[in-house]
Amino acid sequence: MNKNRPVNLDISTIKLPAAGLVSILHRISGVVLFAVVALLLCMLDASLESEQGFQKIADTFNSVPAKLILWASLAALIYHLIAGVRHLLMDMGIGESLEGGRRSAVAVLVLSVILILLAGVLIW
Repeated sequence: MNKNRPVNLDISTIKLPAAGLVSILHRISGVVLFAVVALLLCMLDASLESEQGFQKIADTFNSVPAKLILWASLAALIYHLIAGVRHLLMDMGIGESLEGGRRSAVAVLVLSVILILLAGVLIW
């Protein structure tokens, strides 16, 4: 093994291919979804507890910070779903080539951005 090989520890200079970016973002969106589920379950519990609890949660969703959190949650869900479908298709042998993987990664990014912006328009 060559011990004199160059080592690049500056992450900001690394240029990831589209497939690598999709993979990392898929993991990040999964972590975000895991955290958001706890918040949403607490809100569901409060809304089912009483009529006043439901009204309080409904009023909360009229605020800008709550809408931003909801939009970020939906963005993570949309991206994770689309990237997950890509992974399932690749598991079935569709798009396993280098070029197919690159094209499907770009398609995931473009479709996700479109659907996330659409979700933002519908929330506001």
